[in-house]
Amino acid sequence: MARFKPIYKGLKLLPVDFKRQVIPGSFEYALCYLVDHELDLSAFNVRYKNDVDGASAYNPAVLIKIILLAYCRGIISSRKIEAACRENVLFIAVSGDSQPHFTTLAGFVSTMGDTVAKLFAQVLLICDRQGLIGREMFTIDGVKLPANASKAKSGTRADYQHQVEKMELAAKQMLEAPKCRLRPNQRHSGKARSQEVGTPTTGSCASARLAQEVSRRSQRQHSLIQSHRQQISQNGYQQRGDSRLYRCRDSR
Repeated sequence: MARFKPIYKGLKLLPVDFKRQVIPGSFEYALCYLVDHELDLSAFNVRYKNDVDGASAYNPAVLIKIILLAYCRGIISSRKIEAACRENVLFIAVSGDSQPHFTTLAGFVSTMGDTVAKLFAQVLLICDRQGLIGREMFTIDGVKLPANASKAKSGTRADYQHQVEKMELAAKQMLEAPKCRLRPNQRHSGKARSQEVGTPTTGSCASARLAQEVSRRSQRQHSLIQSHRQQISQNGYQQRGDSRLYRCRDSR
């Protein structure tokens, strides 16, 4: 029978070098460098009044590192952040094995106030100095959420009915516009004159071209309206209690 090396699953003490856990080029390394060497955290330090009396407080730089690292990994619960500082080697290395309580983390976040806005301004200045900002567009929140319907193709039934009415009104205005541009004596004189002479006149040719253009636009507008109505009735929408329309998901 084949023999294999034993697998040890018990308790074992291992030396951990915190500096080697933060790999250069990673987000954690950039975060630690910015907080330790670039950002001015004096606005956070002045809030502590324990120079003589009182217990020692957690360094604001450490709390900022922990919170930003947790947020970038999708951890927003203060209890989960506390657990990560006890169990995750990377969090232990970044925080210097501080292990702050979840109430300390939640209290620090809730009392930031306008100070975090000044901190964000410093981050923008640093990014601009590094050439990371193109000075063309600033995006504060670029989160993309999954959705099964676009904004242009979802809404209430009243919204769709309003769009149909607008299209029908536009079509009606397009049909009436050429008639308004002709003078009253030009609407029938061209036809009578062409019947008398036997040759088409310039006015009748213009009227014919205008009538063809109006007919073409009317047909195109009519097809758009019909397709829009079919989309409302056949595109698989359901009416729910809040009077909103939701696209039915494909059951396949």
